[in-house]
Amino acid sequence: MAINFTKMEGLGNDFVVIDGINQQISLDRAQIKHIADRHFGIGCDQLLLVESAQDDSALFTYRIFNADGGEVEQCGNGARCFARFVLDKGLTKERRIPVQTKAGKLILEVQDDDQVTVNMGIPEFSPAAIPFDAPQVEQHYSLELDQETVEIGAVALGNPHAVLQVADVNECGLETLGPQIEAHPRFPQHVNAGFMQLVDQKMIKLRVFERGVGETLACGSGACAAVVVGRRWQLLSEIVQVQLTGGTLRVSWQGEGQPVMMTGPATTVFEGSIAL
Repeated sequence: MAINFTKMEGLGNDFVVIDGINQQISLDRAQIKHIADRHFGIGCDQLLLVESAQDDSALFTYRIFNADGGEVEQCGNGARCFARFVLDKGLTKERRIPVQTKAGKLILEVQDDDQVTVNMGIPEFSPAAIPFDAPQVEQHYSLELDQETVEIGAVALGNPHAVLQVADVNECGLETLGPQIEAHPRFPQHVNAGFMQLVDQKMIKLRVFERGVGETLACGSGACAAVVVGRRWQLLSEIVQVQLTGGTLRVSWQGEGQPVMMTGPATTVFEGSIAL
């Protein structure tokens, strides 16, 4: 079976994007892991599958699979690549693109400068919605790790996020703390761990250890989660520049009950075909 694909990236967060409308696609977990393998496959952080919408409320269905083959609910950088893909491939002429995801409907908008704005939805703070083992909603939670206890904020933006503030993202212990937070038993579906350094009210630096992937050069939903937590901690303004290893995203959030808006680039790297 030969599958046509497009390799794309958003701030270095890289994706294999597959048109599941014009070719018949049925991939199992092992095949997805093979595609994502950087030595024996194509190599990517996530595989994105474009499918037909299931009803008239959206133009497409957007499915996301991590490098370990597991399907997840949300990927902000992938959403921007998804929007550019369906427009560039002529699957739609619309620049405002509603898509169905496992986490609900997303609205993607391709701007005149080809940057893409994603309405990431309204953040969820209820422990049951994240999901997170806690008796009630708190601004700060203490999380016991192997050698220390850290203070985090927890939020769901389609997928679960834990955010902790650090003095320096370059010396934050991500390699040790990231896997412990990601697989912490209080997060039954695992969690994306964000390490946030405050520059000022309008700028943060961020590194993210993503569940099922490890550290990536950028994480769109992680950037949004960090801004939401920073706003709830009264550290950040309404519009924030988030500096990730792969580049910068603009994230805005007006506050409780409002959606998070994220704007950034999406780039096609190459086209190809792989035999499975």
